[in-house]
Amino acid sequence: METQRPHVAIFPSPGLGHLIPLAAFAQQLATIHGFSVTFINVSTGSSPMQDSILAGLEQTCKGFVKSVELPMMDMSDIPPDTGKVVQISLTIRRSLGSLRGLLGDLFSGLPTATGRFPAISGLIADPFCADVIELTHELQLPTYLFFTSTATLLSLMLHLPTLDQEISGEYRDLDFPVQVPGCFPIPGKDLPEQLQDREDEDPRASSNKNLERQEAWGAISVPKIVPVGPLTLDLPDNPGEECLKWLDEQPLNSVLFVCFGSGGTFTHEQMNEMAMGLEASEQRFLWVIRKPHQTSSSASFFSSTSNGEDPLAFLPLGFVSRIQGRGLVIPDWAPQGRILAHSSIGGFMSHCGWNSTLESVKNGVPMIAWPLYAEQRMNALMLANEIKVALRPKMEDDGIVYKHEIERAVRCLMEEEEGKLLREKMGELKTATDSALAKGGTSYESVNDVAEEWRFGSPIWKDMKKVSFVVGNR
Repeated sequence: METQRPHVAIFPSPGLGHLIPLAAFAQQLATIHGFSVTFINVSTGSSPMQDSILAGLEQTCKGFVKSVELPMMDMSDIPPDTGKVVQISLTIRRSLGSLRGLLGDLFSGLPTATGRFPAISGLIADPFCADVIELTHELQLPTYLFFTSTATLLSLMLHLPTLDQEISGEYRDLDFPVQVPGCFPIPGKDLPEQLQDREDEDPRASSNKNLERQEAWGAISVPKIVPVGPLTLDLPDNPGEECLKWLDEQPLNSVLFVCFGSGGTFTHEQMNEMAMGLEASEQRFLWVIRKPHQTSSSASFFSSTSNGEDPLAFLPLGFVSRIQGRGLVIPDWAPQGRILAHSSIGGFMSHCGWNSTLESVKNGVPMIAWPLYAEQRMNALMLANEIKVALRPKMEDDGIVYKHEIERAVRCLMEEEEGKLLREKMGELKTATDSALAKGGTSYESVNDVAEEWRFGSPIWKDMKKVSFVVGNR
């Protein structure tokens, strides 16, 4: 008789950028470490991409990951221009009533909630879901936080009280870099946007010791940090994807993949400059575009679609026909992981979201770093200046990267000596992370150690008031 698998629940915050790394962790627990997982999702409306990811997760995990969706909350009273962090926090807070009942049933092992799975031994939550900690403490349910960004960001967050005392005024106006324990000096203008007005204290922090200075980990003073990645989500192949067929016809390392995550958007002017720059570069490219937005660089955060409008209609007249054969433009979404793994891909122009960064590292693809929001400026700084696997185009004072600079950056990455050096450096980083993920590697053993705590019950939980571990996707 097969031994019953241990069972944990995973609770991501809304938005694909946080759902994907927690889905990757669920996949690793189920397929490698022998766990069953209940994946609790907060509904924020129709998202075909999210539905596809969750269906693929269940398929690859052969029934050992089960998705449960909490009812959609009424957010009609929230102004549409409310910041994304506030929207996420309010959505989670309003979902706590539904979550309380579900977690109680899962923790007590009621068959209506767990099915053939046993009672859960812990909850792994996104830090944006921190409001759940009070609830799980009431239930005496061990709770673990999974940080989806870098150790550098986590160290910054923990150091904020000190910075608040030592530095006055706005960070963006500083004429000296901010010093964070164990990290590279950070210009004030590159700190996360939520810190720029000295009001929000809600940015969060997944990381890789090979990607970041070792001192950043030693400088973090929390109960325990377990670096477990880089984790990337492996979904079932779909050979019928048009873009993959197109890539099959391109030469080795010849295509630049241009994609700005699940939420990134450009103004109409920036979209046009991008189109003209890519065309002028005379390089092959695959570009995922969304309908432009004039005020927000993260307008697609909760929905990756363009709401029925064709994004291609916003491109310069005749662009699509002029780049036919050399370029391919795809509206809204493409299978990024499979694209980056394709042998024809030679570069990645990215917003430097941490999921995208890890996928680029996993496949050894050098980058053009173009940050848009959140902590992405810090990520771009690290990629371009510290570990030197990316180049960063110059943005003018009006916030636009113009076509001549885009052309220069693309040519540099794809055909010049600097690009070759970046590719070699990224190849070295890929080898190091492959070793970390292999059985016996540091990341594999980190996951195995914490999995044993969940399997047999965490002794640390007995000495902790609320949170047992902080888990970082390294």
